[in-house]
Amino acid sequence: QVQLVESGGGLVQAGGSLRLSCVASGSIESIIFMGWYRQAPGAQRELVAGIPSGGSTNYADSVKGRFTISADNAKNTVYLQMNSLKPEDTAVYYCKMLIRLGVQRQYWGQGTQVTVYS
Repeated sequence: QVQLVESGGGLVQAGGSLRLSCVASGSIESIIFMGWYRQAPGAQRELVAGIPSGGSTNYADSVKGRFTISADNAKNTVYLQMNSLKPEDTAVYYCKMLIRLGVQRQYWGQGTQVTVYS
């Protein structure tokens, strides 16, 4: 069984920074995709940033130039560096990974709250 554990959320003033981490543990053959999503109250979950294996990173337009996704494949970990945070970035942030162990499956973290106040 695979488990994703996130950390790094919190309360920050507008203009500040936070770094989220998500580590996968369990039986893993390979990781096809790592990504960060967020869900604000009353809104649908949306992709913030993604990094496919061997591919280029992609970002939501709303975070381009402010957020950076990176991965440490040796540690099965994905990071999201968030700079110049805005109140509208307030949401629960979830990591998602597509992991192969014979078959490919999707896994989600438990979510971490990010609150940005002005």
